[in-house]
Amino acid sequence: MSQSPYPWQPWQPAQPGWRGMLASHADRERAVDVLRAGYGEGRMEREEFERRVERAYAARTVGELALLVADLPQGPVPPSLPAVFASGAAVPVPRPRTNGKAVGAAVCGLLCVPTFGLTGIPAVVLGHAARSEIRRTGELGEGLALTGLVLGWLATAGWALVLILLTVVSLAVG
Repeated sequence: MSQSPYPWQPWQPAQPGWRGMLASHADRERAVDVLRAGYGEGRMEREEFERRVERAYAARTVGELALLVADLPQGPVPPSLPAVFASGAAVPVPRPRTNGKAVGAAVCGLLCVPTFGLTGIPAVVLGHAARSEIRRTGELGEGLALTGLVLGWLATAGWALVLILLTVVSLAVG
C-alpha cells in the first residue's frame, strides 16, 4: 500500500469521475436529508440511521456519501446527471389554513365574559357558518368554531335565564 502524499489525507485509490470529488457541506446535508427521509419511512432502524449520519458528516468524498444512501430511494445524484426530486416523504406538505370565521367565533365566545354576553349571538352565528365552511373546504379550525359555539350558547342561555328571572320577579312584585 502506498503512502498518501499529504499526511492529513488517507490514501485512496484514484477514483474516476465524480465519486472521487471532495464532498461539500451541502453534499453532506443532502445525504443526511435522504437518510432522514429513509428513516422516517421506516427503511432503517434508529441505530443504523445514527451510524450512517455520523459517517455522512465524516465523509470526505461524494463517493462515500453515495455508498451511504445507495440502498435508499432518491440518493444523491452525481453533479453531471440531472437532479431528481426527493420522495414525497421529504417534501413538506402545505398545511391547510385556519378558517377566519372559526377564529372570529372563538374570539367572540371568549369576549362574552368581559362584554357580559353581548358577543354571544355573533359567536353562535360565526361558529355555525365556520363549521359549515370547514366541512365543505377542509380548512382547519373546527375546535375554534366549537369553542365559539359553546361559549356563545352559554352566554345567550345566561341572558335568557336572567330575562326570565327578571320577568318572574317583576310579575311577582307587581
